[in-house]
Amino acid sequence: MTPDEILSRLIYRDGLILILDKPAGIAVHRGPKGGPSLEDFFDALRFGLPRVPALAHRLDRDTSGCLVLGRHRKALEKLGGLFKNGKADKTYWAVVEDGPAEEEGLIDLPLGRLDAGRGWWMKVDPLAGQPSQTRWRVMGRGTYADKKIAWIEFKPLTGRTHQLRVHSSATGWPIVGDPIYGSAGRDSTLPLHLHARHISLPMSNNKPPVEATAPVPAHMMELLGACGWQEPPDCEQTS
Repeated sequence: MTPDEILSRLIYRDGLILILDKPAGIAVHRGPKGGPSLEDFFDALRFGLPRVPALAHRLDRDTSGCLVLGRHRKALEKLGGLFKNGKADKTYWAVVEDGPAEEEGLIDLPLGRLDAGRGWWMKVDPLAGQPSQTRWRVMGRGTYADKKIAWIEFKPLTGRTHQLRVHSSATGWPIVGDPIYGSAGRDSTLPLHLHARHISLPMSNNKPPVEATAPVPAHMMELLGACGWQEPPDCEQTS
């Protein structure tokens, strides 16, 4: 990624925060095994400040969409409180296998670590897991390769690792292309169909929330289209 490329993915900027449209397929920060990460390119986002912006939260490597950065320490403290206390209103879009029978609902399943050797892989753990809740509603239904799929809007009420992916899979309709929790496992030929579509951040008591919407990524357009999504006239699309 070049400086121009990361600048082209900036969808919101003010004196406190930046919001990027994160591409799928790149980690937000460098992991224990090294390798490239989105953080490597944050220097292009200083806009005159002495320090580079920093991550206010995380998105999985294969998840695309709204990623929030704080531009300095006070901004990061404010953002950290919003995310920790569930005041950051996050909306995700996903395409799932099969789909729920109902049109909307609440998944309330505690989540815990799968085991110490699996890194951040998670599981439903009613005894030792942390409370985890996700609201969802069906936005559309369709078929792909003769199999039923559904377009789901997720609103996580808590912020556990892999929460949407585990909740969706545990409910019987895993997210398409999920290499860990999906039915096809690591042999899936499709990428993960999970996108952080919108975020709303109440940064001030006296002003409206900061809001941003990330355009639909190219890799999700075909299956979303099969479920009824239509590309807007301005050709909303990212790679």
